[in-house]
Amino acid sequence: MKKLSIICILSAIFSLCAPSVAYATETAPSVSAECAALYSADTGEFLYTKNADIRHAMASTTKIMTALIAVERCPLDETVTVDKRAVGVEGSSVYLKEGEKISMLDLLYALLLQSANDAAAAIAYHIAKGIEPFAAMMNERAVALGAIQTHFDNPHGLDSENHYTTARDLAIISAQALENEIIGQIVSSKRHTIITDEGQTTRVLVNHNRLLSMYDGAIGIKTGYTKKTGRCLVSAAERDGVTFICVTLDAPNDWNDHIALLDYGYSRYTKKIALSINELTFDIPVFNGNSQTVRVTNSDEISYLSENDSDEIKLKTDVSGALVAPIKEGEAIGFVYAYIGDRLVGSSPLVATQSIEAKK
Repeated sequence: MKKLSIICILSAIFSLCAPSVAYATETAPSVSAECAALYSADTGEFLYTKNADIRHAMASTTKIMTALIAVERCPLDETVTVDKRAVGVEGSSVYLKEGEKISMLDLLYALLLQSANDAAAAIAYHIAKGIEPFAAMMNERAVALGAIQTHFDNPHGLDSENHYTTARDLAIISAQALENEIIGQIVSSKRHTIITDEGQTTRVLVNHNRLLSMYDGAIGIKTGYTKKTGRCLVSAAERDGVTFICVTLDAPNDWNDHIALLDYGYSRYTKKIALSINELTFDIPVFNGNSQTVRVTNSDEISYLSENDSDEIKLKTDVSGALVAPIKEGEAIGFVYAYIGDRLVGSSPLVATQSIEAKK
């Protein structure tokens, strides 16, 4: 059972982000991967790392970012006319033809299930009119996510000296991609059939991710391989409301690596609620209002991962020093932060539960 203590601080509102934490891994399994990471998509914490900040080629796991750019910049029902420059790209392919018309959604299935390099190129030429400008979009998005040790040269992951990521960055990128419902739907699908407007079956796609059949709770996300890069894999699983993302780069035994790391995560950590929505409620003085106080509450749940059966939760609130009417219901006027010891486990806005009018 959690124990709560509350410290109220009246000061200027400030922003504070939970740090990425790598827990001690004395009992973690040994893995074949050169670089690896186990990441909590729910809390933003790293539960296991191995060479997670070393730059490494990523092969077709590149396509996770390609898909993210596509869903953010193009309607899924938009018809794509395949550019001739996308035809015959080396490596995995669905054998697109010049001038062929195909929906963006079907291209995404080809990209993420069949790992089609021609689909990646077709997406790039459609959205950005070229490989280089599309790669620039990918790099801009990576920086925005904080994946600053990542650089993309292309949308498919074929070998290039300036095409690299880290296990840590790739986990963060993958977590963002999985927040998109369509990407989540695609990467969890084992098969997909592309059908022409005339109703004729043109292609049957089979997901390369064997973990969808091998691991209970697996929900994606992408395989990758070149001779130079080695076997690369990003997986994700969800059990009892807990989602883990596992990344390995250059892993000869990647399937077993991921099973072992995901098992490690689920056997060692459980999701705990530090503060339920609207659990914390208190009054704050208001000046020049038709009421002398305004009631506030936390608008978000604060959850975290824990190895312990009992944690002592310390809450710190931070609100503006002088609230002046008018105040609107739902207006954010502060934050509450949850700590276990000195470790910040999460935060939530504090919002007004009522409107306070100014005195007339």
